[in-house]
Amino acid sequence: MATDIVVPQLGESVTEATVAKWFKAVGDRVEVDDPIVELETDKVTLEVNATSSGVMSEIAATVGAEVSVGGVLGQIGEGVSGVELTAKPIADVKAVAAPVADTVPVFITEEKVLSPSVRKLVEEHNLDPAQIPGTGKDNSLTKGDVLSWIDSAIPTAATVDPRANNPREERVRMTRLRRRISERLKEAQNTAAMLSTFNEVDMTEILALRTKYREAFEKKHGVRLGFMSIFAKACVVALKEIPAVNGEIDGDDIVYKNHYDIGVAVGTPQGLVVPVIRDADKLSFAEIEKTLAELAVRARDGKLSMDELVGGTFTITNGGVYGSLLSTPILNTPQSGILGMHKTQQRPIAVGGIVEIRPMMYLALSYDHRIIDGREAVTFLVRVKECLENPERILIDA
Repeated sequence: MATDIVVPQLGESVTEATVAKWFKAVGDRVEVDDPIVELETDKVTLEVNATSSGVMSEIAATVGAEVSVGGVLGQIGEGVSGVELTAKPIADVKAVAAPVADTVPVFITEEKVLSPSVRKLVEEHNLDPAQIPGTGKDNSLTKGDVLSWIDSAIPTAATVDPRANNPREERVRMTRLRRRISERLKEAQNTAAMLSTFNEVDMTEILALRTKYREAFEKKHGVRLGFMSIFAKACVVALKEIPAVNGEIDGDDIVYKNHYDIGVAVGTPQGLVVPVIRDADKLSFAEIEKTLAELAVRARDGKLSMDELVGGTFTITNGGVYGSLLSTPILNTPQSGILGMHKTQQRPIAVGGIVEIRPMMYLALSYDHRIIDGREAVTFLVRVKECLENPERILIDA
């Protein structure tokens, strides 16, 4: 008896995914818990594992297809590997989404399969999907196809011809994660009254602290003493004093959060993700470093869970690891503040009336001016600076 391979629950508020990769081909032998297919959502990639043993008998959703929770991806049948089987194109599948609770089934026109997001756009704009060219697998419609069709129907001051293919260029379709990153960044710019304030911090004491305790710390805890735990602790101190920076706007309300879940931006081959260190105020320096190291590895392997990516109250991003001297980070909505770290560089500064060469780092705080006033933003950043230049203040909570 054949076993359906279905799209599992993807996380809170996430109902759709894109088929990114098949690990098994039709005719391959499959064992229980073998990874079968990789799905890509707006935030993470995840593997769907086999729930039974047998032979891969059908692939219903090819690479690039958009599928919904409960949708049938393929089937595992009985038999031996190597049999003559063929993959069924997605256009032949009667429903990508099985009727399950809180799931909207896909709808099929004469030749096109419509995912829930595509169907919603088609209905909102009263479009005939049969007239829209599809660029997905087997000519299926994607959300981008419909949006492009809508844009082309809106008169503009100047008509721009489609960009012609150039043999010296390569055209690669954006991944779902990259599209979502683009949407969120633009949403932040369009929604928040975003401003940035800057300061600089003398890293002398932090570097001395790390040098003094590096070996003992790593020997005892099995992890290096990095900058991030110190910066996270400094931010927690400042967030407690300036609670608006740890809050968010919800409709006409301001939500002040009495927990400190610090998001840390991590660059991956798939794009930027922001895993969250929960209750950073309650963690030791070593616990923060261990948690961050584990999250970073899973982020680069695409193994983060949805729970590890949502619910942050404040974000830290470190452009300095790439050599950035100064930048203005964009808010990670719905959060109201984000701290930008940068490259530590030897610079001449005045110390007690004398010019000295010190290791200096520029800091940037981008904030939502709707909830955070300029005085609060500057005070927050000055408090962070004070904690970093005097790390013992963090230790004794002074």
